Amino acid sequence: MPNHQSCKKRLRQTKKLTEINQSVRSSIRTSLKAIRTASSKDTALKEMPNLFSMLDKAAAKNRAGFNSNRAANYKAKVAKVVNGLAAKA
Repeated sequence: MPNHQSCKKRLRQTKKLTEINQSVRSSIRTSLKAIRTASSKDTALKEMPNLFSMLDKAAAKNRAGFNSNRAANYKAKVAKVVNGLAAKA
């Protein structure tokens, strides 16, 4: 247990940010799974704006390890998956 006030504050901040990051990461992964397991292109297209919004917000605040390049890579991969659904259907 830290003795310095600044160290105690840093522990509180770290705990709070860790919880936020876990929440953001979890919601992104849930949305990704919904798109990847979608049976039709329509259901995947409905979820895409939600995922893109979450990725942009995470990248803007550097949450959950996302920066602008990583978010762009996720978007490109999701678009590729959705376009692949069109070929199957």
